[in-house]
Amino acid sequence: MNGFSVLLGRDLKLAFREGGAIGTALGFYLVVVAMLPLSVGPDLNLLTRIAAGILWVALLRSALLSLPRLFEADHEDGVLEVLAMAPLPLEAATGAKALAHWLTTGVPLTLMAPLLGLMLNLELSAYPVLIATMLVGTPAISFIGAIGAALTLRSRRGGLLIALLVLPLYIPTLIFGISAMEASAFGTGGFGPSFLILAAISLASMVLGPLAAAAALRMQIG
Repeated sequence: MNGFSVLLGRDLKLAFREGGAIGTALGFYLVVVAMLPLSVGPDLNLLTRIAAGILWVALLRSALLSLPRLFEADHEDGVLEVLAMAPLPLEAATGAKALAHWLTTGVPLTLMAPLLGLMLNLELSAYPVLIATMLVGTPAISFIGAIGAALTLRSRRGGLLIALLVLPLYIPTLIFGISAMEASAFGTGGFGPSFLILAAISLASMVLGPLAAAAALRMQIG
């Protein structure tokens, strides 16, 4: 666990020191959400109905922007080879890097979502549910994304390939995140089951994601 915490702290410091990936993700999130109401028009009732879908889809696209650099910088510096031979299992190392990605990307995007909800006429009563569902669902984005980042490590167009690989895997998270939001906002029932399934998806991704990502990295650097 000491090696895990050291690697996690290192990645957090690098992410906040550089700041580019975080700023790009937040800026992209703001631009996408701000532009969509312009295309829909001034119908506030329509914006309220589609707010959950817009916020979730824009968050997924924003989080994808920083995934190509998840392992790329360490591969260029030779750090991945060191991690592969270190006492810390490579599965734990990939888990630490995916967790750092969630803390530096998923959490900031989640905290920004309520501010963007104002642009979409989202009901104030829906904000706690919005934050809860995104905090529970966004770990799946980082840990599933780690698999795509590992598989496309040596690719020249890794960003596009990651999107093609992981976007289909994000569909369950998207579906149950939006359904939990809508069940709470419109009182249709079914919030509990959708929220629990969303949590189960994240837990499964946190267990299986590092295993698959580590196996992919061994093929890439082996």
